[in-house]
Amino acid sequence: MSGLNADAVRRRVVVFGHVQGVWFRESCRRTAEGLGVGGWVRNRPDGTVEAAFEGAPDAVEAAVAWCHRGPSRAVVEAVEVSPEEPIGERRFEVR
Repeated sequence: MSGLNADAVRRRVVVFGHVQGVWFRESCRRTAEGLGVGGWVRNRPDGTVEAAFEGAPDAVEAAVAWCHRGPSRAVVEAVEVSPEEPIGERRFEVR
C-alpha cells in the first residue's frame, strides 16, 4: 500500500497575466502551506506561473481559487486547470 491519501486530489494550474515579479510564488507557497496542501510553484520562461497542488479536495480547490486572484500586485488574466493523479506530495516548495 502506498502512502497516498485515498481522498487526495491533484491539480496543475498555469496562471496567465502580470504574475511574475509580484511576489506570486512566495504568496502561493504561504497560501498552500496554510491550507495544508503539498506541491510546488515556479515561474515559466513565457511569463506565466505554473503550480501543482495536492491534498484534500476542499483545500486544493481553495488553492486553485486563490490563483484566480493572486497577490495584490498581480493581474491575473486567465488560469488553466488540469486534473492529475496524486503522487503523495505533502510539502509545498517554490522551484
